[in-house]
This record gives sequence, C-alpha cells and structure tokens, in this order.
Amino acid sequence: MIVLIFLLFFMIVGPASGESFKESSLQVWMVGERRWTIEEEDRYAQWVEANLTEDFFIRHKIPVDCADVPYAVRWIYARIARLPVAATTKDHKLIGHWSTQWGNLPTHKEWHKDQRFRRALLYILSETTTRTLPLDTYPIFIAPESVTPGTAFFITESHSGIVARIIMDGSHVHPVQTWEASYPAKIQKLNQRNFLSSRPESTTYSGLVKFRWPIFENGRWSYLPSKKHPFYSEEQYSSHFYEGYIDYAEAVARRIDPKQYDPQERLEKLLETIANYLRERIPIVLAGYHRCQRGGCREGSELWEIYSTPGRDGFIMLLIDYLREFVELNQLDQEELKKKMETVYLPISKDRLVTLYHVYQNYLWLSSHPEDSIEARWGLKKCDMILSKIRATESSIRFIERTYRKRDPKYAHFATQQQQEILQRLIEEWNRSQCQREKWLKETEKRRGF
Repeated sequence: MIVLIFLLFFMIVGPASGESFKESSLQVWMVGERRWTIEEEDRYAQWVEANLTEDFFIRHKIPVDCADVPYAVRWIYARIARLPVAATTKDHKLIGHWSTQWGNLPTHKEWHKDQRFRRALLYILSETTTRTLPLDTYPIFIAPESVTPGTAFFITESHSGIVARIIMDGSHVHPVQTWEASYPAKIQKLNQRNFLSSRPESTTYSGLVKFRWPIFENGRWSYLPSKKHPFYSEEQYSSHFYEGYIDYAEAVARRIDPKQYDPQERLEKLLETIANYLRERIPIVLAGYHRCQRGGCREGSELWEIYSTPGRDGFIMLLIDYLREFVELNQLDQEELKKKMETVYLPISKDRLVTLYHVYQNYLWLSSHPEDSIEARWGLKKCDMILSKIRATESSIRFIERTYRKRDPKYAHFATQQQQEILQRLIEEWNRSQCQREKWLKETEKRRGF
C-alpha cells in the first residue's frame, strides 16, 4: 500500500516542477533541476547516520543549541547534495539556497570551506527557533520507512533534535536513537539519547516531523503543501495512537520495532551494548586526562567541550538504569548477572582494570570532567563524586528556573521536579555510603556562602 502511494506521488508531483528559471551566481548555491524525492530523503538518512558524530559541530566550529541541530544538519546536507532548502525566519520571511545577500563572499566546492554558505548558515541558525520548526516541517506517519535518520522532533517550544539511527535488535532502550544539543548556543558536542518525548500537540504539530520540500512555482521558491508530501500523516496526534501503550515514546517504539524479544537474548544484547560504550569511553577519558590534568579545561571552555563526557555518561547511565529495571521486571538471576559482568574487564589505564560489574555498581559516580583523576572518572572516588553531582544538580535547578520559569513554566516544573528527585537520591546515597559527615557539613556551608 505504501509503495503504491509513493508511485502515485511521483506521477502527480514528479522530481522537478518543470518550470524553467534562471539562477544567480550570487545565491548561496545553485541547484539546477535537482529536487527532493523519496530517494533523496533516503540518501539524506544514510548521510546523517554515516557522518553525524558527537563532535561534528566541534570539528567544523559551528555553534548550535537544541533548535539549531535539525536546521544545521538539513542545510549542510542540502549544500553538499546541491538540493533546494529553505527556512522561515522569526519575522516570517522565507529564505533559502536562492538568497543572494551573501553574494559578496567567496564560495568553495567543500561546504565547510565555503564562506558564503557558512555565513548564510550562521544567519539561519540565529533566525530560527523551535517556534519556526512547525512552519518548515510536516508531521509524519510512524513507521520504519518514515522515521529515519535525519527526521526531526520537537517538544512544544522547549526542545528539539534529530533521529540519529534506528536500531531494531533489542540492544538499546528505544529503537529510535537521537542527537541533541543543549542550550545556549555554543560550539559543543552532540548528546546521543534514547527517543523521549511527551505527547505531541496537534496545535503546534510537534512530535516527529520531516522538513518540507522547496519547489519553484510561479516564478519564486515556496514550499510544497504539507499534505502533498509522501510521508504526511497526523496519526500521532490521535488518541488511538496510544491505545495499549504506556505513553507516546512506547507507542513510537512498538510501531518501529514490534518484535517481542526473549529476556535472556535481550539481556545479552544490553550487556554487550553497555560494554561497548564503556570501551569507547576509555580512550576519550585517557586523552582528556593527559591534556587536562594540569588544568586549562575548566567547565565551559573549548577544551572542556572536547574532552568532557557528560552526554556520553548520561547515555550510559540511562542504559544501566534500564538494565536494572529490565532484570527486576523479568525476575532474572542477580547472582548469574554478577558473574557475567565480572568476566568483562575494562583496562582504564596501563596498570589498572575495572570490571563491568564495578561500573554497574558505581555508574552514578562516573566523573565527566577531564581534569579529574582516572580513578574519579571511573567511579573509584564515590564520596567526592556524590558531592560533585550534588553541586551540579543544584546548579541545573538554578539554570532551569532562571532560563525557563517565565518562558515555559510547564517545562520548568517538569525539569525541576526531575532534578529534585535526583538530588534526593544523591543525599540518600551519601548517607548509605557513610561518607564523612564533617565533609558534608563543610560542603553545605560552602554552597550556602557561610
């Protein structure tokens, strides 16, 4: 049925408008007769999965925040593939590859060396937000052929990101993996996360969306109407979409990967996934330690962005949290699990090993800061890390209140509540671990400014 719809779409719309037009040598780039098609969307998805990495924007020195990621990735690929692209600015102007205001700048065959393109891209990122995304995207039906790498998502006016890859083997918490950035805009690493979103709103067309296709018609560039796009659907806004599922995120997961996995099979996959992410972390931690052990990598600095691991560590923590829940829900043998994890060794330095079980027991105390010792980075200084995480959590609460309380009180309440729960668990763990009371009192006085 879906294939038939796609064929009919090509018969109606075709790969190009057929209208002749003259391009300017001053525009950002020329597209000729090239247009977006389903095949081009497939190539875009393949490019995103193959090329987008956590340090992508650091390597290319492009400052981004969460709302910038979908626009930046789409524009960069369109520039590489010489496809049309557009964006609606905050004052509702449509600009795109055809815009000529940067025509005085030199261009280059490689996008990252193309001064004209880079200037246009930075302007686009400064003029677009999560509020403009609904004007440049359309909602899609939820299926493996439509939810692909590069697909955007956003949650009301608070946050957005893109799909990084689809994993349908039970090895991850959610089959949809995402790339996301934090606020404010800066040159930063992307964070890999499991897809998580509240129920989307039909009034703002939030949720999982794709970018609209620019078309040349009546002597100017505009968008193909949303309903004429091949993946268009409003099904995710219907109450029927959630029937039988806990929430929107679970409904998406089951639509993408409906397979029911054997608990033992999935346990093995989860353990291997966690071990692989930890193995990848080892050289990153070592590089950060050698570069930053004498200082110079303070939080927020360029070196901190390069060598710190908060996004990676957060993802590992979520995986382990899920593993714990999975083991308990399926009543798996805890002692057998311990034996398996104790056979997996992680060489964190030339003369030191820890096991997967050690990380499983101490994952909350992994340090993300590159200036910390190797021991602290791997959870071997638990009490120090509890205090560090308490400080970081309190800082996050202050940031959320300062940034979102007036702009988006609903999100501020939700995010603050999450951080308060984390803070309470940290205090409980401090007490369970019998950390020094004197150190706690001293640290509390320091935080309160005594």
